[in-house]
Amino acid sequence: MLDKNLCLKRRQAFLASMDNPRSPLVLSDPAHLTWLSGFFVDPFSLGADFGGLLVINPDATCVIFYDTRLPDSVSLCVADDIVSVNWYDGISHPKTTRALALLPEVEKRFPGAFIHDRIDTSQGVEIHEAISKLRRKKYPDEIALIKRSAQIAEKAHTWVLKNIAPGMTELDLYAEVQKICTTEGGQPLIVYGDFAVSPGPERKGGSPTLRKLKESDMFILDFSVVLFGYRSDFTNTLVVGKKPSSAQQQLMDLAKLAMDAGENNLLEGVNASHVYRSVMDVFLKAGFGEYFPHHAGHGLGLSHPEAPFIVPGSDEILIAGDVVTLEPGLYVPNVGGLRIERNYLITESGFECLTHHDISLV
Repeated sequence: MLDKNLCLKRRQAFLASMDNPRSPLVLSDPAHLTWLSGFFVDPFSLGADFGGLLVINPDATCVIFYDTRLPDSVSLCVADDIVSVNWYDGISHPKTTRALALLPEVEKRFPGAFIHDRIDTSQGVEIHEAISKLRRKKYPDEIALIKRSAQIAEKAHTWVLKNIAPGMTELDLYAEVQKICTTEGGQPLIVYGDFAVSPGPERKGGSPTLRKLKESDMFILDFSVVLFGYRSDFTNTLVVGKKPSSAQQQLMDLAKLAMDAGENNLLEGVNASHVYRSVMDVFLKAGFGEYFPHHAGHGLGLSHPEAPFIVPGSDEILIAGDVVTLEPGLYVPNVGGLRIERNYLITESGFECLTHHDISLV
């Protein structure tokens, strides 16, 4: 959960970025509500397919409106006032559709109110751009959730490293990862990502299937655990049931060198495209540049991916508070596909590595 005082600071920063409007602002985007007030809709609920409305006053106090069909997680938000609307109680016929239930209640308290972060208005675009920029600098409560997400996921990474074997299916591994993360997290959690055998460039990842693992397969394990909307995102690749071939080991050795090169450039003030080039240069020097077809990393937090984007041509500058990934990968015909990844917090003096899983083929 997010901290009340830090949510207030985020609202103050947001209002300052909007030149301190004199009238209340009504927001509906789920990420905005989470970032500014800790409002989070637990997806494991019958009523989870709707959100709420957040009203931010000029003094940065706020009011949350939501309907009572939403899960209990929404009551954990840190708004100054909460208005729960009884849209449907399971016995009385609702007076309107669910999508229309909240705005009349908002208008009672805030006459003339409308949703300000609609993307089809110039003000809505301005709000989205402002919050997206502000979200790059992670606050301590956000970092704590990302770290906790990583700790949960690391337990499952360790299990797969020790237990992966020929004859298992990709879905078998996913099911065990989901089980471990749920147990470690103490609650139902979304676990998504790549659980995929990669024979080479034709399959660089993907959702788990009933495909059975065979000896010498290269299995990419790249997944995220979502905790109150925040997530980590880190990767290992394993060779199934057999010692890696020299060609497979070469891919891992190059990827680790590329990751080291990227880490050497994870500094406040460095251009994201420069970080990309440092990773790519390792592969180019070894004659493998054509087998690295994607970004070298990206920002992470409430979204996946989010700014900054570590790609060629980026003009984004790393700032203290960014949480980013580095994920070099190589996908070579007749050898296999490999990707590794860690998560980092950019600091004023360099970076803090947030993920500590073993990066190893076996």
